[in-house]
Amino acid sequence: MTKLKLIPIGTSTGVVLPKEMLTRMNAGKGDTLYAIEAADGGYLLTPYDPKKIEKADEIMRRYRNTLRALAN
Repeated sequence: MTKLKLIPIGTSTGVVLPKEMLTRMNAGKGDTLYAIEAADGGYLLTPYDPKKIEKADEIMRRYRNTLRALAN
């Protein structure tokens, strides 16, 4: 578990992410992170665009047999 502190940035509120956390997410300065609302009311922070992941899942389902053949 990592404890994060909210800090004031102008009229907004920000959070500083530790270097280790950014490294694990393969993210850095200038990158975009997505906060996805979880079923339990919390949030999942990810560097992956949920719309692109959804589209990739759709493509993999559609071409499942072709991808399986290419993997062998």
